[in-house]
Amino acid sequence: MRIVLVGASGTMGTHLVNAWKNEHELITVGTKSGDIKADITSIEAIKKMYKEVGNFDALVSTAGPTYVGPWKTLTPEVFKNGLDGKLLGQINLVLLGQDYINPNGSFTLITGGLTYEPQYFFANASVANGGVEAFVRAAAIELKDGVRINAVSPTVIENSPQYFDYFPGEIPTTMRALEFGFRKSVFGAKTGEIIKLY
Repeated sequence: MRIVLVGASGTMGTHLVNAWKNEHELITVGTKSGDIKADITSIEAIKKMYKEVGNFDALVSTAGPTYVGPWKTLTPEVFKNGLDGKLLGQINLVLLGQDYINPNGSFTLITGGLTYEPQYFFANASVANGGVEAFVRAAAIELKDGVRINAVSPTVIENSPQYFDYFPGEIPTTMRALEFGFRKSVFGAKTGEIIKLY
């Protein structure tokens, strides 16, 4: 398969690249590195990315920066930046990518357990995640030509110990579980699903 992997240089993306690079044709995308450089907060950058990519079979997004910090430091501007990244950025990957995806292809977005289990300092991520999940369910009933869409939802992942203290009592999602969650979305038959890994 020809798979576009957005966020390929991050913790999750790097793992997927190493797991899939000998199985499929991967086109890696990152803000500062990758086969193609693109900032998903920019509509023009996403359009340019797809022109370079051309047709593809699957898009996987592990990207989407949000604000992490105390509630009292949240401002409308800061909150909007987080939504532009994880929520609107991923939505635009689908809206603009539907003109390039092959029939029976798939989109897989990233969300997270913060949708249902909010933690201190992660209000921005909780809202963005909830929006991503609502979009996935709505888009699934309207995408054409057999194109599927799902989201993978981990809790804090084992390769990000710097966040463990923010998730007291949470059992980290293993990288193996993360990989197989993405496999279920990309290579399975599901659509409109939130694939929970916790």
